[in-house]
Amino acid sequence: MMGAAADTLTAMIDAPDRFTHSAEALKTAQIAALDERLREKRDHIKLVRLRADDEGVDSIRSLEEAVPLLLPHTAYKSYPETFLTEKRWDRLTRWLGTVSAYPTDNVDLSNITEIDQWVDACAAAGRFVSCSSGTTGKSAMLVASQHDLDFSSKDGVLATEWGSDIRTGDMRVRAGPVGAVAYTPRNAAMGQALAAAFNDPAKPGYTPDIKPLTVGSLTEMITLRKAITDGTARPDEIAAYEAESTARAEALAAAQIGAVDDVIARRGEKLYLMGLWGSMHPFAVAVRERGYSAKDFHPQNGLYIGGGLKRAKLPADYREFVYETFNIQPTYRYQMYGMQELGSSMPRCQEGQRYHVPPWLVVLPLDKDGSTLQPGWGKGQVEGRAAFFDLSMDGRWGGVISGDHIHVDFEPCACGNASPSISDDIYRYADLEGDDKIGCAGTVDAYVRGMS
Repeated sequence: MMGAAADTLTAMIDAPDRFTHSAEALKTAQIAALDERLREKRDHIKLVRLRADDEGVDSIRSLEEAVPLLLPHTAYKSYPETFLTEKRWDRLTRWLGTVSAYPTDNVDLSNITEIDQWVDACAAAGRFVSCSSGTTGKSAMLVASQHDLDFSSKDGVLATEWGSDIRTGDMRVRAGPVGAVAYTPRNAAMGQALAAAFNDPAKPGYTPDIKPLTVGSLTEMITLRKAITDGTARPDEIAAYEAESTARAEALAAAQIGAVDDVIARRGEKLYLMGLWGSMHPFAVAVRERGYSAKDFHPQNGLYIGGGLKRAKLPADYREFVYETFNIQPTYRYQMYGMQELGSSMPRCQEGQRYHVPPWLVVLPLDKDGSTLQPGWGKGQVEGRAAFFDLSMDGRWGGVISGDHIHVDFEPCACGNASPSISDDIYRYADLEGDDKIGCAGTVDAYVRGMS
């Protein structure tokens, strides 16, 4: 599937010392792998071919030459909303084909009436579409291959073991807050892999009695919110939306009570707590209000946190409060940095509290506009817009420009590892600066409109 350089880098997933290599030590191999990926994928991913032709890039001989071929994260939201509102599944499939590394003409579109059915039809054809769960705008639609799901799942388990003392075979009991996270093929594959590695199959976790949040329900919510804002929503549509929202909120509140009851009942067992800080903190507050704290919980409880605050407003000591509630010792805390557009995890180390970048993930801090690699790559600390090239990606292009601002340190970390590492002060441009303008985004959108 890949060239020799990319194969060498991705094979390091199994190496316990994979984070000991410096950026400079891997630079030559990474550039060779980037060039391999371009040669392999440019004629299969239409959007990449157009970018390469437009920029006059036919090979990659430096990191700077890779930058014009990075896609803004908004590229995966570039489908016209009318494809959804008018249920133009043929057009949506054609759009997907512009960002997919494999043809989408094998997707069976017969008898499809809703987007969830379309996602299922894509999966049946080997095109696994994971949609972001953001409810403030269009969902990003990220296509992946089975290889991608398998690699991400394996990486998720190994990264957890690297960043904590949580181990395969721990036979833990799954617990934690109930979240309204959309079901996606990627989340499902990762969840199954983590459960198989760390949980006791004879002791299933709490299963709430709430309707799953599907891509279709998210899309309907977003579409109706837009119609309400535009003044085009019908009264019956608004009433149905409000009733559905009320029912879901009530079911979620009841499920949260059930989750608190469950974790208290299992407090003597070795737990595997999973969630986001925004839901984990109020979950801990509810447990404290019931009179329970660290003294009541197992000393080897594990905590898996993915993502940042996601705009949640929490007190300054939110982390310590959670740790002290569930008796989470430092070596059993696992936190990672990642994003839906990537297939790889960046685990946080214990000593330096920094997120480490694996060898097959090329970190490319850019200027705010997202058009130029920041000076100083490979030495000292460099800050800028987070961009990456994930050499493990198979079903779509691995290069993405994100909406995050990061500080990358290319010097050895306090934990002793020499890999590039990212400090725990990540923020989103849209949150703190009020905008998220990536220079090439408009051009990419124009490409997509022309092709789909």
